Amino acid sequence: MGHSAAIWDYKAAMEISKDWNGIDHVLLRNPQGASARISLHGGQVISWKNDQGEELLFTSSKAIFKPPKAMRGGVPICFPQFGNAGSLEQHGFARNKLWAVDDDPPPLPPNDSVGKSLVDLLLKPSEEDLKFWPHSFEYRLRVSLAASGNLILISRVRNINGKPFSFSFAYHTYLSVSDISEVRIEGLETLDYLDNLHQRERFTEQGDALTFETEVDRIYLNSPNAIAVLDHERKRTYVIRKEGLPDIVVWNPWEKKSKSMVDFGDEEYKQMVCVDGAVIEKPITLKPGEEWTGRLEISAVPSSFCSENLENTGL
Repeated sequence: MGHSAAIWDYKAAMEISKDWNGIDHVLLRNPQGASARISLHGGQVISWKNDQGEELLFTSSKAIFKPPKAMRGGVPICFPQFGNAGSLEQHGFARNKLWAVDDDPPPLPPNDSVGKSLVDLLLKPSEEDLKFWPHSFEYRLRVSLAASGNLILISRVRNINGKPFSFSFAYHTYLSVSDISEVRIEGLETLDYLDNLHQRERFTEQGDALTFETEVDRIYLNSPNAIAVLDHERKRTYVIRKEGLPDIVVWNPWEKKSKSMVDFGDEEYKQMVCVDGAVIEKPITLKPGEEWTGRLEISAVPSSFCSENLENTGL
């Protein structure tokens, strides 16, 4: 890029190109060589690589990269609902819409641009959207790649309506793992969860870590603000930190479900796990003029790390 870290220009670290459907993609890089790619279709992060060039997000080899379908992989944005309810499409419409680059983003806090590249995106409802979900909103999404290589997503949803509205939300994050049977998730122990495989019945997590031997589709409630996903085989741990996102969705479709999904390979469940920062059990309600913020930060660190270190790393 020709920029040293000392005079790193976060705007110059962003490149825009078009994919084969003519949709704009934004490529972010940091001085160390990490990168993130965001599609304006859905405001979806579709790639996140560390400074070694290793892909950290999972995308199905059978993913359909063609609007209006959301792509299977990366980080789809589920808004204004997660799951199926009412007349809205599954997981809401935000992941199927064309977003715009925001020309008037909120200012960066002091020191927040050091070694960081970022893009600000904006979604407003179309006339068509208002027929299905009659609420006027502005959704601002900032995707940042930190100097450390961490991926940071900040969503701001503002009600510019004459009446209150409610929504649920998730960053539906597909993490790339070497072998799901070697993965454990720490930070969910003793939490209550809703089990989507049992009509959202409520259970309490009994294990000291979550491991995978079959299909899992759960919403963990009132979760801590840091969760660790340990990939033993790759000796890598993903640390997920969140604010404004009380719930964590954990999903792996396993063998039978994988075979029923047209945009997902039969064996690909072994290479992925979804761990989503979310707001599901108690939806957000915004009065006119109110704004909600949900922040997610994902880091990938060597696996000597475990959840006991979560509070004192300062990551």
